[in-house]
Amino acid sequence: MTSKLFGLAAVASLALTGIALPEAAQARERFRSVHAHGPQGRGYDRYRQVSRQPGSLQVQRGYQGSGGRGIQSSRGRSCANGTCSGGASHVTNNGTSWGRSGTITNNGDGTASYARSVTGPGGGSRSSSGTIGRRD
Repeated sequence: MTSKLFGLAAVASLALTGIALPEAAQARERFRSVHAHGPQGRGYDRYRQVSRQPGSLQVQRGYQGSGGRGIQSSRGRSCANGTCSGGASHVTNNGTSWGRSGTITNNGDGTASYARSVTGPGGGSRSSSGTIGRRD
C-alpha cells in the first residue's frame, strides 16, 4: 500500500513539475484595459499591450486621466544573430517626449560593441559607443 502511494505521489509531482515549467517563448499577444470613472467626470483610462515573438518583446502602455493628463509609452527589445537591441520612448499629451535606445553586438572574438543614446524631456541628448574587451 505504501509503495502504491509513493508511486502515485511521484507521478503526481512529475506531472505538476511539467505544468509549472515555462515553455519556450512563443508568439503571443496580450491586451488589458481598465476604465474607472466617477460621478463627477473624474477618472482614468489605461491600457497595456504586450506582443511577444521568439527573440523579441514589445510593450505599449497608455494612460489618460481627467483634465487632459496622459502619457503613451512604448518599449521593446530583440535579439538575433549575436546582436541585441532595445529602447523605450514616452510622450505626454502636452508633447513632452523622452527616451533611450541601445544596441550590443557580440563580435565573436571575445569582445562586444555597444552603442546607446538617451534623449531627455528638454530635448538634450547623450550618446556613447565603444567596444568591451575581455579581461585576461
